[in-house]
Amino acid sequence: MLDYQARPDLLKGKTILVTGAGAGIGRAAAISYAAHGATVILAGRTVEKLEAVYDEIEQAGNPQPAIYPIDFKTATDSDYQQMANQIAASFEQLDGVLHNASQLGQMGPIESSHTATFMQTLQVNLNAPYMLTRYLIPLLREAEHASVIFTSSSVGRKGRAYWGSYCVSKFATEGLMQVLADELENVSNIRVNTLNPGATNTAMRRTAFPAERPTTNPFPEQLMPAYLYLMGEDSLNVNGQALNAQPIKATS
Repeated sequence: MLDYQARPDLLKGKTILVTGAGAGIGRAAAISYAAHGATVILAGRTVEKLEAVYDEIEQAGNPQPAIYPIDFKTATDSDYQQMANQIAASFEQLDGVLHNASQLGQMGPIESSHTATFMQTLQVNLNAPYMLTRYLIPLLREAEHASVIFTSSSVGRKGRAYWGSYCVSKFATEGLMQVLADELENVSNIRVNTLNPGATNTAMRRTAFPAERPTTNPFPEQLMPAYLYLMGEDSLNVNGQALNAQPIKATS
């Protein structure tokens, strides 16, 4: 998977939703999916960033994307229902979802954590993907094969001191993935997995590790083989797995 070489038309004719598509891994994934033939729905909070990704995709001559501005901190259940309805009105089916949007939250001891910040991190990293996926399942069922990728972390697979709400949210994401994968296996065309990008040169990583030299980590574009593999049909038999996008370092 890490050395996967996607054929140019891997995602031709597919519609894929990417959250947090304005920057970092979400931006790289959206551009990569479009370059392999997909119509990408760019979801995120900052319209200017989404528009920049939109322009880059169009200028490359790839399928025209769509933009759906949404703030995962404040969106409600009805907002996600409306989002699903609007996607359904514009597209016949949904072939994939990359849940990439995440918030680092407050790092430090649980004892001194701020409850409001803790809850907000869970809202963005867990509740939003849960609600959005719930309403998108009917659209995903309309696809011949559909893939849902939740973004995880090594701290969502083994707890680590001072990672607080981010760590807890990623553990819960792993559980959500396992429940969905088990429910949908053998009764639908939808496969569900988690993907841990590992240490990557992104703004979130630089915030979490300010003393680390950013260039020691790969850029998001270098992780795309794993993201393409899980979204394309070469991974049809992969379901309910906790996967990594690169060899994992101890602090990733």
